[in-house]
Amino acid sequence: MPHSSSQVLRSAATASPAARRRTHAAQTAGLLVSGLLSALLSLLPATMATAAGDADFDDAAIAQIDYPDWFKDSFLDLPDDAAMAAEAGKQGLFLFFSTQGCSYCHLFIQTSLQDPAIAARLQAHFDTLGLEIFSDAELVDFSGETTRVKTFALAEGVQFAPTLLFYDTEGQALLKLTGYYEPARFAAALEYLIGGHHAEMSLRDYLAQQDAAEAGTDTGTWTLPADALFEPPPHMLARDRMPAERPLLVLFEGKDCPRCPRFHAEVLGDAELREQLDGFDVVRLNAGDTKTPVLTPAGERTSPADWYAALGFSELPALVFFSEDGRQVLATDALVLASRMQNSIGFVTERAYERGWTYQRYARTQAIERGQAEVP
Repeated sequence: MPHSSSQVLRSAATASPAARRRTHAAQTAGLLVSGLLSALLSLLPATMATAAGDADFDDAAIAQIDYPDWFKDSFLDLPDDAAMAAEAGKQGLFLFFSTQGCSYCHLFIQTSLQDPAIAARLQAHFDTLGLEIFSDAELVDFSGETTRVKTFALAEGVQFAPTLLFYDTEGQALLKLTGYYEPARFAAALEYLIGGHHAEMSLRDYLAQQDAAEAGTDTGTWTLPADALFEPPPHMLARDRMPAERPLLVLFEGKDCPRCPRFHAEVLGDAELREQLDGFDVVRLNAGDTKTPVLTPAGERTSPADWYAALGFSELPALVFFSEDGRQVLATDALVLASRMQNSIGFVTERAYERGWTYQRYARTQAIERGQAEVP
């Protein structure tokens, strides 16, 4: 069962006046947003896939977001929450940033967070808070400053929904995951933290080790297919001194990439999206290639593998969009299907970043313009 308003208000009754004010503000904002979005959601057909897998997942679908009942009722005082986690002998806090209507958030809750083994392991080591990316509710951050949830989200680099942030009991960031993680992959990320591997290596290296260990059980393979959409080498992408005529999309792929066949079929194989990408320079790089020289948009010499690592990616495919003058304006290794790709292209071509917008804010406005409640 999701948390109810009465649960939060009963918890607030024994709190301090300041905590009660914060809870009231959060509750009021939540009710307003929830009421509006629920009304809009009720006008839409229930097309969201809720099966135990994502094979039939439609990222254009609109979904109601209900947190599991084991999420913590919080007064949004993060130092207090972290202290309580420490007293309970836990490793820290897990902040789950979502937004109403988000299909990827819904899928993550239905598959990964509803997995009994994952839920039990997560609860044993972390206290979990669910946060709305656009919430105006007051929040006390880890430095003790009072801010807004949406301001804290921006400060923590939350661009996409869902974004999964882990912190230790001192408020130090442990790990940031972006987008939908299917159960096995999320379980591996949890083990990376719980097993203390984050103190020794990057998540990318840890997952690569896990993938190598399991390679003997995989029967499928993936090789990078040729596509006329991709610019041929040499990859001289520098734009720092002389702007290009078009924005740039750099796509990282690699061998044995589970998500890549679907990305090619549903995204690069979509005629409308391909037509929109005609307005970009598109470069595809092999994330495992340590030899091919690349000159980045900032004028730095590197290899595809080193650049992929420097960007902090751990999944494939990964996408990086650059403006004509070489600014990196959007980067993600999250699952990206057709609707999210369309919004990403629009975010770049309409220069929403010049207005200080995040991807998610742009996508939200697109959904509103289409008469929808939210976005993938």
